[in-house]
Amino acid sequence: MTKDGYFGKWGGAFIPEVLQQTFKELGEYYRQAKEDQEFWQEYLDLMSSYSCRPTPLTHAGNLSNHFGGAQIYIKREDLNHTGAHKANNVMGQGLLVKRMGKKRVIAETGAGQHGMATATMAAKFGFDCTIYMGEVDVLRQRPNVFWMEKMGAKVVAVKDGSRTLKDAINEAFRDWVTNVDTTHYVFGTACGPAPFPEMVSWFQSIVGIEAIEQIHARHGRNPARVYACVGGGSNAMGIFGRFLLENGVELVGVEAGGQGIASGRHAARLCGTDASAGVAQGYRTMFLQNDDGQMLETHSVAAGLDYVGVSPILSDLWEQGRVRFESATDDEVMEALDLTMKKEGIIPALESAHAFVQAFKEAPELSPDDAVIINMSGRGDKDIFTIAHAFNDPSWKEFIIRRGQEYSEQK
Repeated sequence: MTKDGYFGKWGGAFIPEVLQQTFKELGEYYRQAKEDQEFWQEYLDLMSSYSCRPTPLTHAGNLSNHFGGAQIYIKREDLNHTGAHKANNVMGQGLLVKRMGKKRVIAETGAGQHGMATATMAAKFGFDCTIYMGEVDVLRQRPNVFWMEKMGAKVVAVKDGSRTLKDAINEAFRDWVTNVDTTHYVFGTACGPAPFPEMVSWFQSIVGIEAIEQIHARHGRNPARVYACVGGGSNAMGIFGRFLLENGVELVGVEAGGQGIASGRHAARLCGTDASAGVAQGYRTMFLQNDDGQMLETHSVAAGLDYVGVSPILSDLWEQGRVRFESATDDEVMEALDLTMKKEGIIPALESAHAFVQAFKEAPELSPDDAVIINMSGRGDKDIFTIAHAFNDPSWKEFIIRRGQEYSEQK
């Protein structure tokens, strides 16, 4: 990253005057933390004792045999505390909030995993907490909303715009502008104004640092390819970061193809044709927008990938050709999820399942002496309502109807 927060021509900090001092202060605290080995050790100690790190690298032997070709390994961020990679970034920012002396945190969330992680961190450190979530996502991720509220967080359903992640981000920024002295915005992904893209990627880098040691121990050398789903880009940057230093390792980001790129109902920024360079939400990147700069509606079966922009770091890596981007449709995601559950007894989040789709397509073209890593960014239990609906499960429908009737009778 350059001094002014750019990665190539992407990034920057396009922020209102009222936030200039706040961002300057945050940048200074972040830089001090990066230069302080004691801070990183405190972070590692916290993640190992509270958040179950290191997460394992699982050899998916049954899937490897099923497809032939490369040996498939899964980096198990689903086993991280709160069920996803999100805790890596959130707990790190929590330590920074303690250093800054602020008492309140706010966050945006789409799939709910970042909101869950932020509510967890706030409970542990004793911060007041407000989570902004699009109304559409509140409905499809109700279990996460329930737990956030039980941990003491206030969950605000955002009813503006498309009522999804981009609208939750807008509302969180409005809050921050009016509460800068007491509040820190725990940005959830590697997007937004500098220093957030670099800072979030730094905390998430623990994933790739672990993964390269683990694949060497299990496989004896680097993988041929590493796959990660891409919404904003935090889990992808987490595992890609360390492997960017390794020549010969191909990095593959998988975006939400939704109902197909041609349909227009997707969230593919870097592998589609509907995105262009623009400035919004405080930074410059590739956005899904029309010729007038108005943001397009997005769609994905996975709430966490349903975002109109992408990390400026990934835009730079895409432009350099260092990361290849593909997309997976909703139907492909459900097929990959079904196969993974039945072959390995592992339930990926709908977001993570996008990466599984592309790995499954490409594993057969590689040698059995090769290995690929899929970053499983989260677990699928948060998606039970969406998954059950997609599978059209009759017993689940019957259960929901019966429970609804029981609740009505109790009233």
